[in-house]
Amino acid sequence: MAGIDRQHPFRQSWALRLGWLALAAYVVYGFGAMDLNWARFVDGLGHGGRLLERMFPPNFSRWEILLHDLVESLQIAIIASVAGIFISLFVGLLAARNLMPALVTSPARVLIAVCRTFHPVIIAILFVKAVGFGALAGILTLVVASVGFIAKLFAEAIEEISLKQVEAIRATGAGFVSVILFAVLPQVFSRFIGFSTYQLDSNLRNSTMVGLVGAGGLGGTLFAAFQRFDYDFVTAILITIIALILVGEALSNTARRIFQ
Repeated sequence: MAGIDRQHPFRQSWALRLGWLALAAYVVYGFGAMDLNWARFVDGLGHGGRLLERMFPPNFSRWEILLHDLVESLQIAIIASVAGIFISLFVGLLAARNLMPALVTSPARVLIAVCRTFHPVIIAILFVKAVGFGALAGILTLVVASVGFIAKLFAEAIEEISLKQVEAIRATGAGFVSVILFAVLPQVFSRFIGFSTYQLDSNLRNSTMVGLVGAGGLGGTLFAAFQRFDYDFVTAILITIIALILVGEALSNTARRIFQ
């Protein structure tokens, strides 16, 4: 191809070299500013080894608590995923610039951006303050997180469709709802399923994390176990979380086989 130096495909310039040098200098400065050094790392390995000794063998004697929190985390994730995906269908449709006027897409995209702005833990803290401790705060948190992620992907998928089918359906005199059902959704349905299953998997992980601030699920029990230095029970909780994620993988794979 013209314009490519085959003998020196990665030719360096002085500006690029200075950029790499500045990056390396900043990394060294960052290590010093945050007091990161080899001695601290080696010392941390010793503490980590002692921690692992106290974490094993795992203690499953309080399996009733684990089972209750596992079911609660699963319920939080599934309810939040269903509600979030349902809302995202409408928000994503409103945000699609090839189907809606700017007067409609702009507020929808602002809503998506706001939902994506904050980490779920921050949103969970706000909902815990608003509705109190428990599963409701966790569900509302994950609904907001789902809308921020899924609605954006839905809108982008709709914007990539072929408008020929849309025009063909409109030519028959069909209304807006029929256009969506018979011209838009068939083109993006498989992608919607993929996005939705990924969000379910993400909500399963986040349902354990938001519990750290009191939004229900396994996270609250995990935080309490750390505070009590009950490390063998911590290991049991972590194994339970792994089991929860594996359940999510199984649900996602089943959904893909059914709908794709």
